Amino acid sequence: MSVVLEVENVHKVFGKPGEPFWRRLRAKRSGSSENDQNGKNGGKRRVVAVDHVSLTVNEGEILGVLGPNGSGKSTLIRLISTLLLPDEGSIRVFGHDVVREPVRVQALINRVSVEASFFKKLSPMENLIYGARLYGMEGRETRRRVLAILGRLGLKEHDIYNPMEQMSRGMQQKVAIARALLSEPRLLLLDEPTTGLDPRSKREVQAVIRELRDEHNVTMLLTTHDMNEAEALCGRIAIMDQGKVVALDAPDALRALAPSSNGHQPTLEDVFLELTGRVLTSEEAPAA
Repeated sequence: MSVVLEVENVHKVFGKPGEPFWRRLRAKRSGSSENDQNGKNGGKRRVVAVDHVSLTVNEGEILGVLGPNGSGKSTLIRLISTLLLPDEGSIRVFGHDVVREPVRVQALINRVSVEASFFKKLSPMENLIYGARLYGMEGRETRRRVLAILGRLGLKEHDIYNPMEQMSRGMQQKVAIARALLSEPRLLLLDEPTTGLDPRSKREVQAVIRELRDEHNVTMLLTTHDMNEAEALCGRIAIMDQGKVVALDAPDALRALAPSSNGHQPTLEDVFLELTGRVLTSEEAPAA
């Protein structure tokens, strides 16, 4: 089985003394520091966002990254997607280094975030045609591809041509996934894609993720603070806390790390409590 993503001893700190102004500005614009409350470090408060993290993702796998807001999940995604530069360590996507070969990496990946941006007055078709042009794709074949992807994700014709503002959050997240699939990514980065969705919309988006894994062999890294979601979708789960990966294994193996109580099988929250000494919170507000 080939390795798609290699993260080796990656470290990222915000607000370091003497940090170049351009790097602080770039970090601020990308909303990078999850641990920096209200984003007001101003280069004075030193915050370790990702603390010497190492992990790999194999081809066709969904690796979950589970942790509360502020644990470093979204910063890790931004590092992998070339939006941020690591201070230490290396990240390789299909063997390409994200720092030395960012353009090669960008051609292999795409990202879906918790708050996908769209032109809400435009339809899914219009939004995706616009996105396709940014990827250098035009013509009738592109329109046919957009229709095929939206249809595969369960959008009906009247949804495809109506304004996005009339759609539910769950449907909008499906369009965000469709936009990401336009570039045919070999690695899909899903940054809390179901946060804030109602239960039905959450199930719809999770069903799309399963289809991408089971029928299209898409490799995915999924960040979430939803324990049930992580267990349902991921073959392996990395538990993050305060920038560190405190455990990484299959769900059953992780549960074995916590003692059973009154004959009941431990949950992932029990595991988190055992490893960190605190409860895994699951706030619905997206990380900054």
